Amino acid sequence: MTDIQLHSIPLNAQACIDFVSGPEIGGIAVFVGTVRNQTRGKRVLRLDFEAYEPMAISEMRKIAENARSRFSIDRISMHHRVGRLEIGEIPVVIAVGAPHRGAAFEACQYAIDTLKETVPIWKKEHFEDGEVWVAAHP
Repeated sequence: MTDIQLHSIPLNAQACIDFVSGPEIGGIAVFVGTVRNQTRGKRVLRLDFEAYEPMAISEMRKIAENARSRFSIDRISMHHRVGRLEIGEIPVVIAVGAPHRGAAFEACQYAIDTLKETVPIWKKEHFEDGEVWVAAHP
């Protein structure tokens, strides 16, 4: 089972955990990314995320399908936020449910690392002295 979503409203990590939970699940691994207040030594004020939605959803589905086949997991939930995010807000949640914890950990790391490399999501970092568009996950 897979749950892939892009949202313009705050993400709910518990909803992702609930999706991957079940009686056959022995381990759940969760990654929650948060907006931090600095990058490369510069103070970050906020972030703006944009995505090419049809392709982003398609790429996230591919990641989920690959994770399910490579790591013997039963369920995966991947949610990403778009729009303006303040410090401390959550831009990404990935939850993986598997019969065994090792597969859940491996699949979760694979999912976030691959998302960073392949999904067309961009962010604008706002600093005190300007702003810059960068790949959301360099």
